Amino acid sequence: MKNMFVSAYKTILCMVVFSLALWLAGCTQPGETASEGHRRHMRNLRINQQELSEDLDTALLLDQPSKLSGEKIP
Repeated sequence: MKNMFVSAYKTILCMVVFSLALWLAGCTQPGETASEGHRRHMRNLRINQQELSEDLDTALLLDQPSKLSGEKIP
């Protein structure tokens, strides 16, 4: 029974050490600078505004040219 607890303890300890090693050495990417974050936010705002304008034009039927004639019919 004691041997089972020791092997479980060793297994958990190995998992913790392995996780810590991956966390310290692991799969990190270079961070984003403040200017890159600002550009990304401004781009997202610009795209969202364009899409909102397109959606409003579609809802108000302003996205297609009018087929009505500008001349009076006698």
